Amino acid sequence: MDYFLIATVLIVLSAVFGYINTKFLKLPTTIGLMLITIVFTLAVFVLSYFDDTLLIKERELITSIDFKTVLLDVMLSFLLFAGALHTNFQQLKIQRKPVLIFATLGTLISTFLAGFFVFYVLKMIHLDVDFIYCLLFGALISPTDPIAVLGIMKKVGAPKNLETKIVGESLFNDGVGVVIFLTIYQIAKGGTEISAGHIAELFFVEVAGGIILGLLIGWITYRLLKSIDEYDTEVIITLAAVMGGTLIAQKLHVSAPLAMVTAGLIVGTDTVRKSSMSVITEQYVDKFWELLDVLLNTILFVMIGMEILVLTFDATYILAGFIIIPVLLLARYISLLLPIKIYAKKLDFVPKTNLIMTWGGLRGGISIALALSLTSDMERDLFLVITYIVVVFSILIQGLTVGKLIKKYAKETEIIEVTSH
Repeated sequence: MDYFLIATVLIVLSAVFGYINTKFLKLPTTIGLMLITIVFTLAVFVLSYFDDTLLIKERELITSIDFKTVLLDVMLSFLLFAGALHTNFQQLKIQRKPVLIFATLGTLISTFLAGFFVFYVLKMIHLDVDFIYCLLFGALISPTDPIAVLGIMKKVGAPKNLETKIVGESLFNDGVGVVIFLTIYQIAKGGTEISAGHIAELFFVEVAGGIILGLLIGWITYRLLKSIDEYDTEVIITLAAVMGGTLIAQKLHVSAPLAMVTAGLIVGTDTVRKSSMSVITEQYVDKFWELLDVLLNTILFVMIGMEILVLTFDATYILAGFIIIPVLLLARYISLLLPIKIYAKKLDFVPKTNLIMTWGGLRGGISIALALSLTSDMERDLFLVITYIVVVFSILIQGLTVGKLIKKYAKETEIIEVTSH
């Protein structure tokens, strides 16, 4: 299948499913599109008992897409820049310490807890999987998905300081999670000696290098925007910053997602906006990135819904997926305890922050993309089924109910916004 045909089919499906969701279901876009796509794909399965033409075509379409490359190497940078561009930088600055710990130490703790718990859960249902592969699964499932989280947080009306913690963690922890995943992946492959120094070097190059590159790209973009006043050219400059920056990050082997988050935060800062953009430029930049964000999100969640076609339907694998859901929630809850305990009083955390962040820490396309990169020796079929079940539960069930949870607990007491420290 050629790329134009694939893109056309995905956009047409996205438009049709988006219309159905907007007209009838009225669910948040990410939730509605995934639900409709899954129902559509299951209907195609049923229809295949009478005529399998449509099933063959749909399977041909989804297998011709390199989901991992499309998401991690292309779409993610655009989506993260768009998300960071509209993130409250002042609130993020206030909440920077807990967000940093959530994204680093929290992700690391969650990885090991999830790996440990999953190892014993699988043993209970007579699936003998090496611990290192369970740890690898812990690494791919621990980062919360910024794309899914951003989409849901826009709808639920969370208090700003709570929203900043959840969104800020999600924007940064995927870069950390990918580094942890790649490190464990190398160990799991065998044949390569991994030292503590190598791990530290990989972490520094990927994470610190990505942030430094993002600072540079953000500063250059700011200087260019400030030197002219032509909204159409300025929109193109922001687009070039993302595309060029992603390419440079890939060539330098640093984290493109972290670079784009950093650049987006800089360009989106109120101070930078006021000093470098006219009112009309700011409106066009915001609308352009909002539209691109919606378009890519729409395509992504249609793709996620269609990934059901690549799963191995084994009853034991499906059972494992449902059993592991509460286990992963427990691992995340524990991983958040320390930073919340340290900063709860100082930063006026809302009631039940740990519970809300646990339930609001949605998994999404990043976890599926990493699961697809596993080899057959690493129990790819098993962990892909488990990952898909966890992601679908996360988006459909957690995504639909996190708003009610926030209203129940976050509104219990008056929230005092912290404006300066």
